[in-house]
Amino acid sequence: MVPEIPETMRAAVLRDVEKGLQIEEIRTPRPKEGEILVKVSACGLCHSDLHVIGGAIAFPTPCVLGHEVAGEVVEVGPHNDHAGVAVGDHVSGGFLMPCGQCESCAAGRDDLCGPFFSLNRLKGRLYDDTTRLFDLEGNPVWMYSMGGLAEYCVIPATSVAKLPEEVDTVAGAILGCAAMTAYGAVRRGADLRYGETVAVVATGGVGSNVIQIARAFGAHQIVAIDVADEKLDAAKALGATHCVNVSSQDARETVMEITGGRGVDVAFEVLGRPQTWLTALDVLRDGGRMVPIGLGAGVQKAEVEINRTVRRSQSIVGSYGARTRQDLPEVVRLASTGVINYQSVVTQRIPLKEVGAAYHALEEGKITGRAVVDMSL
Repeated sequence: MVPEIPETMRAAVLRDVEKGLQIEEIRTPRPKEGEILVKVSACGLCHSDLHVIGGAIAFPTPCVLGHEVAGEVVEVGPHNDHAGVAVGDHVSGGFLMPCGQCESCAAGRDDLCGPFFSLNRLKGRLYDDTTRLFDLEGNPVWMYSMGGLAEYCVIPATSVAKLPEEVDTVAGAILGCAAMTAYGAVRRGADLRYGETVAVVATGGVGSNVIQIARAFGAHQIVAIDVADEKLDAAKALGATHCVNVSSQDARETVMEITGGRGVDVAFEVLGRPQTWLTALDVLRDGGRMVPIGLGAGVQKAEVEINRTVRRSQSIVGSYGARTRQDLPEVVRLASTGVINYQSVVTQRIPLKEVGAAYHALEEGKITGRAVVDMSL
């Protein structure tokens, strides 16, 4: 049975940074070749969206944000017999949407897809250089990734993975960004080895998943570093062996004590702020790797001590997402088998109408783990 697709839908639209997100009725998008239409079950709230909402990262308006979704496929675009999914399938959508055609995609580096950055991240468009979203008058509304803060969204077929029945399609929304970003950082950025020691600086939605995946990869010690005891308690429940609250403890001294004076082999920086960069570098051992994951608010810079980095052979390896076509199916498998306890990371489920208030709470650091917009509420 072919699902009935309404002509219009509700979406959280950003038209003015001063006014923030507003719930509007806009036209329901339809997929083109190589794309699918998903009825959104849930969309996660991420700091990357927050930077756009606050005006710290430039993005065209009006736009629909939201890049961490799960839902049901309700339409497959024309001439798309090899999409790998069919109407009725439940899927997770990866925020990093590879075109599948550019030089980087041909080399398997979905995380470096040129058209994704030049078209989607700069212009809010898909790979025919147009948006799929329009207001009721037919004016374009731009898309941040797939524009998932809406009842329906169009996603390139390169950027989804099927969800098995046992995966919760509300909490499972976080697999396409928070979990996939963490997996890319641990597996690709750090190339974490069994028995190595790890620090995770900032233990929100992504950091919580870094902890779990580092544990799965055999990290010997996992030190969670944050400013809030409730977040550190949650980190310990997910597998952190030690916790450091930098509002009352010196991160370097404490981590050196924990690691016998060596520092950690890998420090993950998950917030994208100069001070958290410095914390990650401060707890790093000689020869260690610092893997920054968090995006800064606009053009930010962090100081790096040149001589220490050179003399102590330390590395800084940036990690943005993962290789969607290879890694998202593996993230889904880890979730379906219980290796990633994604459901416990999701601490709040909110209705679409409350999304503005939820992002304000995220900005103030009041959300432990991840909040998701549940479209059934």
